[in-house]
Amino acid sequence: MQNAYVVIPTYNEQDNLRSLIDQILVQHPALRVLVVDDNSPDGTGRLADELARSNERVRVLHRPTKMGLGSAYRDGFRYAMGLGADLLIEMDADFSHDPTILPLFLEKSADFDLVIGSRYLNGISVVNWPLRRLMLSYAANAYTRLITGLQIRDCTSGFKCFRRSLIQRIDLDRVRSDGYSFQIEMNFHAHCLGARICEVPIIFIDRRAGHSKMSKRIVREAIVMVWKLKLKQLLGMGVCRGR
Repeated sequence: MQNAYVVIPTYNEQDNLRSLIDQILVQHPALRVLVVDDNSPDGTGRLADELARSNERVRVLHRPTKMGLGSAYRDGFRYAMGLGADLLIEMDADFSHDPTILPLFLEKSADFDLVIGSRYLNGISVVNWPLRRLMLSYAANAYTRLITGLQIRDCTSGFKCFRRSLIQRIDLDRVRSDGYSFQIEMNFHAHCLGARICEVPIIFIDRRAGHSKMSKRIVREAIVMVWKLKLKQLLGMGVCRGR
């Protein structure tokens, strides 16, 4: 049985963490959790340590300060692979991603290198978002597909499962982006490497507790990133050379 690590970046997620981890671990015996905490002032890191002491399927990576989502996943992936992870799953800490989808990820990963939980595969499956944010997200995905040529309906989804071998081929040292642009960049590299990619439909439910970490800086970074990726592709730089 393959070891699947659910990597969960946290910053002030104490209200959600215990219940989320409980719900993840009951989904499948292969699932393990790695909490990557950025020194949350609300005590999320201390709670994660407590949960890890009581359950060997939970691990914690502490970082000194808030360093960004992309950085958290890069560090978390490296740490999880050091623990023997065969599959690496991205998941938010706020219950916007449904843990009951995880067994489907494991099933699909037998045939695919990257499995993406898509909000836009069968129409629009988003709950509790204001219309303005929904339109922004939907337009961002259309824009990303247009510029990069990706054939992925939800290019910015943060709920996905990578095979270890794909992560190793991507080379995390050259992935420098954060936020939505991290998701786009990882998808783009996977596509350029010829990875087998599939999407599965999910229902995205806006966070139950805490505060959204979306910012104008993250949106601007994503807009710029797609052009950087396209330019590298056109110039034959990076993983897309020769494809």
